Amino acid sequence: MTEKGLRERKKADTRAALAAATLRLATDRGWDAVTVEAIASAADVSYRTFFNHFSSKEEALLQPGGPEQERLSTRLRAAPAELPALAAVRWAVHRELADLEADPLALRERMAVLMCTPSLLPRLVQTSATDERELALALADRTGLDADTDLLPALLAAVVSAALRVSLLRWQARGGTTSLTALADEALDALAAGLPAAHHHPTTRT
Repeated sequence: MTEKGLRERKKADTRAALAAATLRLATDRGWDAVTVEAIASAADVSYRTFFNHFSSKEEALLQPGGPEQERLSTRLRAAPAELPALAAVRWAVHRELADLEADPLALRERMAVLMCTPSLLPRLVQTSATDERELALALADRTGLDADTDLLPALLAAVVSAALRVSLLRWQARGGTTSLTALADEALDALAAGLPAAHHHPTTRT
């Protein structure tokens, strides 16, 4: 491995240690009791080193891969050009979820922290909005449409974001025992079919 490769590997290892320490402390102490000083100490690095990798403890929790963490929009841009929009999104989603499912325990713990910490909601909403906008831009580029004036890019980005959020919540509610990718596929299939269940009228009870 080259010297540059070794530096990048060390940087990635330190970032991973900081993200793991952030999650561990949040799980053990509660989010409000977690400080950057405690995270750095738990990862055996300096306070200054933390900020070489993350801008805040919130980023360390929500984006454990750091600012360079690959986004769904980035994966979509790498999807085979011949795939239509929704198929390309599914291709990108599968790769996104494969990374998340590589460490299901960490994913469950992170979601548990998010679900019991209202103070994280504004940052989570901001991050989700940014990701959704980037996904809409990637879809616009792929389809030759305008993300601001045409319906498809923004609408598809929004419903895919919602489908993934619902899939994650269902996965968490089932204790992580069901394939997250399978749950996302179920949601995307329902979207592709025009939400057929929504057209069924409930039986009137007598």
